[in-house]
Amino acid sequence: MLDHHRALIYTMVIVSAADSDMPDAELRVIGDIVGDLPIFRDFDRSQLPRVLNDCTDLIGREDGLEQTLRAIKSALPAKLRETAYAIACDLVAADGEATQEELRILELIRDRLKIDRLTAAAIERGARARFQIL
Repeated sequence: MLDHHRALIYTMVIVSAADSDMPDAELRVIGDIVGDLPIFRDFDRSQLPRVLNDCTDLIGREDGLEQTLRAIKSALPAKLRETAYAIACDLVAADGEATQEELRILELIRDRLKIDRLTAAAIERGARARFQIL
């Protein structure tokens, strides 16, 4: 059973691992998000590498993505589900280009966490605006 911190981190990991690659830049973004957002204030950042490894182990199992999505949903209270989707969108937007695999994972997260389309569109637009460059 996950706690809310791990569920949020697992959400970012499945997005990052969507294209079977977790580049150092995305790992840094995950670390930055964990270091900056108020929801992680009481999370012990020294545990982050272990949580990342635990998630990649779970994803690597047979039916691992579905198991991970179920674990995330069951660990997140309803009021943190939009937060999970927002940080997933931030992670995708941070590298400037969304892959088809990342977009598919976002769709799965949106569906499993029951994020309505209007809310999802607002979150996605906000992520694009935050990470926009010239």
